[in-house]
Amino acid sequence: MIARIFLLAFVFACALVWLTSYAKWSIRGVAAPLFRPGLQMPAQTSVHGAALTSDEQNNIDVYRAARGATVYITSTTVRRDFFYQPIASQSLGSGFLIGDNGFILTNYHVISGSSRIQVTLSNQTQYYARAIDTDRSDDLALIKIEPKSRLSSLKLGDSDHLQVGQKVLAIGNPFGLEGTLTVGVVSSIGRVVDSENDQRLQGMIQTDAAINGGNSGGPLLDSSGSVIGINTAILGRANIGIGFALPINRAKALLTDYQAGRVTERPRIGVTVEYVAGDLAEALGLPRKGGLLVQGVVRGSSEYLAGVRGAREVVDIGNVELGVGGDLIVAIDGQPVEREDSLVRAIARKRVGDTITLTILRDRRSIDLPVKLVRAPDAS
Repeated sequence: MIARIFLLAFVFACALVWLTSYAKWSIRGVAAPLFRPGLQMPAQTSVHGAALTSDEQNNIDVYRAARGATVYITSTTVRRDFFYQPIASQSLGSGFLIGDNGFILTNYHVISGSSRIQVTLSNQTQYYARAIDTDRSDDLALIKIEPKSRLSSLKLGDSDHLQVGQKVLAIGNPFGLEGTLTVGVVSSIGRVVDSENDQRLQGMIQTDAAINGGNSGGPLLDSSGSVIGINTAILGRANIGIGFALPINRAKALLTDYQAGRVTERPRIGVTVEYVAGDLAEALGLPRKGGLLVQGVVRGSSEYLAGVRGAREVVDIGNVELGVGGDLIVAIDGQPVEREDSLVRAIARKRVGDTITLTILRDRRSIDLPVKLVRAPDAS
């Protein structure tokens, strides 16, 4: 009997010790850290977006200002099938308003051959447009709608002083995705590309701002929101970081002709040239300041009729073949040649019948050569 009582007491004591240990472990391992003196729970905070950088804010401001003046263009063309039944097809493009009275600039290839041009504004209002003036050689078109209210428009900038590396923004309707903004830089200037109308476009702006089908005719803007180019062409069928825009100063010539009541008649460049300067010029025995080295002259062109001479032989300079022995154009109308597109920019401000003066270096002699501008076939 005594032994049984002693055993029950021992079991009770063991149970008490176990329960006490468990309670201490629970407080130490779980509850104690939550109530440790001096420790406070972190305050509940709301999550906010990061502050916009000045560059991001600039993108937003330019887009908001330009979006309303960028339009969506649908061109309808009609062709006959094998059974002479009419088949309508549509092409998509972009454009932008240059006045509150409904004038719109776009590419010629956007509206070429169309029987109906429909313009959709950013607020989804739709109008039919008519072609007012075109310049196929520069892939330009001026069209007009009859708006029922005042419309926002874009300011035309200056494309003659662009710098490689400066920021540009493109707005358009790639693949029908209206109001799309892409951002990039001027990758190069003075490029020569072939347009969709099999025209050779010279002096183009190259950019890495994404340009795709449907962007054609839309504005390329600088960071102040001014139009410095018209998005025109890409390499291949989709964006690969190489797009081309027509300098806006070329479009200004079309607008000047229209306002003056003249038929747009733009002279064409009849020479192919390579810009040489520095070490390369010295290696060819030319002045270090360099200029435009004439490679070829198109028969019947303004330059051909004026007596400009092309290369007489071809030499290898590193991995590049270069024609030498031709004239070196060092100045145009008294202005030194300092860029690849100097001749393109000079002729863009002229009309058929005007004259420019080329200062050329020939056989180490400087000659001022007047060139009367005529229509000429593309340089090749």
